Amino acid sequence: MPDTSSDRPDRTMEPQEAFLRLGRLDLASLPLGEVLGQIAGLAKSTVPGADEVSVTLMDGDKARSIAFTGQLAIHLDERQYATGFGPCLDASVSGDTIAIQDTRADDRYPDFCALASRAGVRSSLSIGMPVPQRVVGGLNLYAFATDAFDDTTVDLARAFADYGAVAMLNAALIHSKTELAVHLERAMTSRSVIEQAKGILMGRLGCDADAAFTELARRSQHANRKLRDLAADIVAEVSGGPAPDRDGQRS
Repeated sequence: MPDTSSDRPDRTMEPQEAFLRLGRLDLASLPLGEVLGQIAGLAKSTVPGADEVSVTLMDGDKARSIAFTGQLAIHLDERQYATGFGPCLDASVSGDTIAIQDTRADDRYPDFCALASRAGVRSSLSIGMPVPQRVVGGLNLYAFATDAFDDTTVDLARAFADYGAVAMLNAALIHSKTELAVHLERAMTSRSVIEQAKGILMGRLGCDADAAFTELARRSQHANRKLRDLAADIVAEVSGGPAPDRDGQRS
């Protein structure tokens, strides 16, 4: 599946028109990269405040950008992949939505925020693309303005992320014996471990799911370990068994 760069249409598009275009895509015959490129381009032209958009595909705890609207998006994504930390990675692995309103003030992802700020990016929104019992990747939106994404904007962006998840699942069902299907199974295993770790932290700290995920991300940064690996250790500590390996099996 080739990576796909999608140019922004000349005019801002109404959501109804964007989703009408998406509904006309032939998911059974088009390459997945082309479908996700369309999703990224339409999200960029439709979601208020979005200046660049990318789509992350997960393979277990590994990630790559399969579609993007410009070089800035791929630059910010790849820095997160290289360091193993960042909102697009955490959203893609967990299925959560992670918003940064000001990269100059947010302390959850210091490396990413410093790079984004230097590039003029002030806000980011990363949305996991889950389908039942799976997370297949994430939709990432970057903005040059602070506080670019309000609740209404987030809801609209989630609709694009949901469509991307359906496109990926559809590709896996059509090509059920291909490498993509294996990738999705690994991604599902990673999410399961993270959800278990969140539940453990909720019980320990008496907090809600969002606060538990924020704490998990903070510990991941502090320990310089991938989110999924840290979550596996928390689960193993409670269960008394060894942590699952990257394929979800007990070592």
